Amino acid sequence: MNWIVSIAEQKIRDAEKSGQFAGLSGQGKPLPEDDLAGVPEELRLSYKLLKNAGALPEELQIRKDLVSLSDLLSACRDPEQAAKLKGELSEKRLRYRLMMNERGWTQQDAYEQYADAVYAKLTR
Repeated sequence: MNWIVSIAEQKIRDAEKSGQFAGLSGQGKPLPEDDLAGVPEELRLSYKLLKNAGALPEELQIRKDLVSLSDLLSACRDPEQAAKLKGELSEKRLRYRLMMNERGWTQQDAYEQYADAVYAKLTR
């Protein structure tokens, strides 16, 4: 594999000497913060794959479902359908609370701030 790295480095040096990197947007500016800065190195590739695939952690998917169900319920005019949506919403809320309790997140001081921030982000 070292020969691949050396070929790549040589190509980069050649492009740099020929001026192909001159005038690029962001030149001289710091790199953006890494979204995965707090994730251990051995897990970063997995997280990136999941993020690129559009996968959400289970708790965020449930929160997203809660927002969607709340919106549907507020727009619903059929009493029978509204009752069904209320049942689904109650079930999701219970599932979310149980999950947070199992993980011990509700005992942390930052839980409420986290929950509010996630809800605000999903409802934007």
